[in-house]
Amino acid sequence: MNVPAPPPSLDAIRRAPKVLLHDHLDGGLRPATIVELADAAGYGALPTLAVDKLATWFRGGAHSGSLVRYLETFSHTVGVMQTADALARVARECAEDLAADGVVYAEIRFAPELHVERGLALDAVIEAVLDGLRAGSEGTGLTIRALVTAMRHAARSLEIAEAAVRWRDRGVVGFDIAGAEAGFPPTRHLDAFQYMQRANGHYTIHAGEAFGLPSIWEALQWCNADRLGHGVRIMDDITVKPDGDITLGRLANYVRDVRVPLEMCPTSNVDTGACASIAEHPIGLLRRLHFRVTVNTDNRLMSGVTLSSEFARLVDTFGYGWPDLSWLTVNAMKSAFIPFDQRLAIINNVIKPGFERLCSGG
Repeated sequence: MNVPAPPPSLDAIRRAPKVLLHDHLDGGLRPATIVELADAAGYGALPTLAVDKLATWFRGGAHSGSLVRYLETFSHTVGVMQTADALARVARECAEDLAADGVVYAEIRFAPELHVERGLALDAVIEAVLDGLRAGSEGTGLTIRALVTAMRHAARSLEIAEAAVRWRDRGVVGFDIAGAEAGFPPTRHLDAFQYMQRANGHYTIHAGEAFGLPSIWEALQWCNADRLGHGVRIMDDITVKPDGDITLGRLANYVRDVRVPLEMCPTSNVDTGACASIAEHPIGLLRRLHFRVTVNTDNRLMSGVTLSSEFARLVDTFGYGWPDLSWLTVNAMKSAFIPFDQRLAIINNVIKPGFERLCSGG
């Protein structure tokens, strides 16, 4: 008699070799670090100096159901990340926290233009973050790289893209745009994306989170994005009939056919109102339809999550087992912006053996 395997526990998931493609540096600070950095910098705008209350305050902003309100919480984290030492510390602690959570490969994104209020140059911001990521990952099983992000409401995207290329042999693996989608379509930054293409660079675009199919279509068909940040609104092009029959529109078919990676962040998507609940999150259906979906944290502080906790919620909600978690993890590693041979080595030498041990009860 075959006894069904028990569902993966949170502790076991923490031991699994995981891959994280969508995580914002300014959305993952330790609350205690924010308080200490604010004190050192003379930053007096924090809503509270009590560490536990501050963590609760950030989560409250995240759970508002509004992307705009969600983004407002970043004024405080960015406010204490205006010196090279602060940036290096935050990056170091980010790498340490991911390594402790069993992440074996990560791409951490940050917007250099947000960290120049006290006179740092863009290159100095990038250098400090890369120094911190190296220090925090040294001696661990974590390979960590950076994505530099331009703010879609600003006008520095070409400059940021040039910086991404300038630093690409020193730890930066790609470019991104982020910020409120409505009113700021990807094509506003077409020159930056074309620059990245001419330089044979990689880039991802936040699209299809708070805005619908036009944002996804522009990101792919005008801007030629390698990956989509979030992409949950691709569901607007998928029809599920009462009898269970599923029909994909032309854009959804294209996204699946060419294996566009979707950087999905379930808890964050619920927090910002992009989805009503984890149970209603598109990742359940998109996984069944074999889209190239990946699981990510987005902002670990604001949403109060780790990559392990995100996987655990999917196990609880959709009944996922180790094969599902392995499939999602390999999807993410296939979609990383490091060279193919390095991706393959992590898949074959780290991810597959790690999941095989867990599947066998090791």
